[in-house]
Amino acid sequence: MSQFPISAIRSVEIGTPDLEKAESFYTDVWGLEVAARQGGAVYLRATGRDHHVLVLHPNNQPEIRSVTFRTSLAEDLLALCAAVAANGGRILQPKEASREPGGGIMATVATPQGHVLRFVHGDLLRTSSGPRKNLPLRLAHVNLNCNDLEATTRFFEAALGFHVTDRSKAMAFLRCNADHHAVVLADSGIDGLNHVAYLMPEFDSVMCGSGRMIDHGYPIGWGVGRHGPGNNIFAYFLDSAGFVVEYTADVLQVDDSYKVGGPDDWKWPPGRTDRWGIAPPKSDAVKKAQLAIRFARSE
Repeated sequence: MSQFPISAIRSVEIGTPDLEKAESFYTDVWGLEVAARQGGAVYLRATGRDHHVLVLHPNNQPEIRSVTFRTSLAEDLLALCAAVAANGGRILQPKEASREPGGGIMATVATPQGHVLRFVHGDLLRTSSGPRKNLPLRLAHVNLNCNDLEATTRFFEAALGFHVTDRSKAMAFLRCNADHHAVVLADSGIDGLNHVAYLMPEFDSVMCGSGRMIDHGYPIGWGVGRHGPGNNIFAYFLDSAGFVVEYTADVLQVDDSYKVGGPDDWKWPPGRTDRWGIAPPKSDAVKKAQLAIRFARSE
């Protein structure tokens, strides 16, 4: 496989109980656009080159269906599937032509813990005129809850080729390119989705996007602040169905010379929740929602 067989996080697929309301939230408030509709699902794009970054499916309750990563090479798809099986995961769908808008070739797997991941190569990349102020550019990272943080981290390293960039007391931060992290694994006691982060062009866009959310009746659930690991600016919200979503910017860029930090490197004084020391405590609603979303059952 390539040094990083996975080159980027592309999209997240969720089930939501009110599809029309969810589409309205993500297009009218969050800042995405409809890229396609197919089979009852809505595919939403940001301003960057990805064909879509979010897929909405109608469902009785909120759930995470999959996280899709782009692979560096076509042959990495087969190698990743072999590595997943060798490390205790399951192949849910072998490599085949994707039937989704955006195309490419795709494979679907499940980690030993039940996280459903998809790998795609050769999917459509849009022509981009560059970032648009106050609107999401692409996905920045996904934060996954873990019942066994150590085992899940080992799987992401051994089977998927991620590199750990930092460890805090309760989280592991993993990268697959120059971004400090594309995946965060949280020691939550359950397996599921913690939150999805969208990259904004810069600090001011995080602030203006947050103002837009407040104007539409969605209060900030945590932030605005600056994280320790990754050094990124953040603002957390609940979407219309109770998923935790984050605007972020200024993500630290790293290479192999980066010194991996440990829990002792990421301690704040009592009462502080971010590097700056200005973010108020996370709301109880966000704390609850970060533990509420599970993966759809994969057979």
